[in-house]
Amino acid sequence: MLRRKINDELARWNADPHHKSLIVQGARQVGKTYAIEHFGEAHYERVVTLNFEEHPEYKAIFSGGRDAASIFAQLSLFFPGVDFTERRVLLFLDEIQSCPDAITSLKFLTMDGRADVIASGSLLGIAYREVSSFPVGYVDHMSMHSMDFKEFLWGMGLGDDVVAYLKGFFDRREQVPDAVQERMMRLFRQYVVVGGMPEAVQRFVDTNDFSKVLQVQRDILAEYGNDIAKYAVGSEKARARACFLSIPKQLARDSKKFSYAVVEPKSSARKYGGSLQWLYDAGIINFCYKLTAPELPFEGNADNTKFKVYMRDTGLLVAMLEEGSQKDILNGNLGIYKGAVYENIVGDMFAKNGKPLYYYERNNSLEMDFFIRYEGQATAVEVKASQNRKAKSMQSLIEKHGVVHGIKLAPGNFGTVGDKVEVMPIYMAMFL
Repeated sequence: MLRRKINDELARWNADPHHKSLIVQGARQVGKTYAIEHFGEAHYERVVTLNFEEHPEYKAIFSGGRDAASIFAQLSLFFPGVDFTERRVLLFLDEIQSCPDAITSLKFLTMDGRADVIASGSLLGIAYREVSSFPVGYVDHMSMHSMDFKEFLWGMGLGDDVVAYLKGFFDRREQVPDAVQERMMRLFRQYVVVGGMPEAVQRFVDTNDFSKVLQVQRDILAEYGNDIAKYAVGSEKARARACFLSIPKQLARDSKKFSYAVVEPKSSARKYGGSLQWLYDAGIINFCYKLTAPELPFEGNADNTKFKVYMRDTGLLVAMLEEGSQKDILNGNLGIYKGAVYENIVGDMFAKNGKPLYYYERNNSLEMDFFIRYEGQATAVEVKASQNRKAKSMQSLIEKHGVVHGIKLAPGNFGTVGDKVEVMPIYMAMFL
């Protein structure tokens, strides 16, 4: 069984005597159902699961009266003998996006309190549009992503002691021993290719066969396509699919700013902006917004009309590339996708650490891959797939634009460029 961080988050939620009904949101196939059911089996006398996609008949439970008494009366017909009292039973509402009435009912289930309730869905950002009354103030929220690099290391058999050992080098800004550095870079490249989808990681752990991993990833991509066909409305189906398929081409460009013309010549946000938002709401992509000035506060300086788009799982991005891309990445030969893949993985790592994504560009001559708030400062982050220690753009930002701290993430070891730019192994992004 793969160890997931959300297990600890669910335990903390359960231990809070004032917890409410919980909504766990995340993209398809990130492991929500397995994690919640495993948690329920460990902490409750029984788990009652209502999967609204597998059993549409469960929707009738919430289509009449939405008060708790009516809901539990209906539940007793489907699950005779289950004692929904004293929070001994976990009621798990899975794929709740297929039953908007159940989302509204979470308010009354929280107020009633006789059973703990966890709701989960892969397209909740889409389904919220159909909810007549969202239970604001009556639910707790939790997000689940595909596995981050730390979870991947756990899956590969490395424990907390190894992660703490690596964190020590980060904290001290100390050179990582060559043998350790080589091992970590090999694991990092494997993570880039495998990604964090639990089924893909488990397949790799079990077989060490990248071709089998690729088949899992392509099956997941096919499911994403099916979701677009099923849940997108009208012309949005074709547009969302076109935006989705354009992502590798977008990231292969010298300027990685999303261009609607790559999706369709002479196109614009008016036609495709809603489709991109659909992909974001479905948990498939992340936006990285352009800053008008390289300074805090980032939200106040962001231009939301200009952005880059990254896949939320880099393994799935690699699976969208042409045959042989896995081997090229493992060998460090990324071709035109060199910058794209490494930028995507760092953006993915930052997002999983809860950081909003921003970049900076000035007159098409100066670009910085990311800006993050680090130790209270606006910190420039440059991502490189080679060990080149030059940092021309970052030095320009420091000398001419008031930036006081820069971090360069690369395959090499710790070091410095000047007195304000730190060089770090790229996998150390998990600690930023």
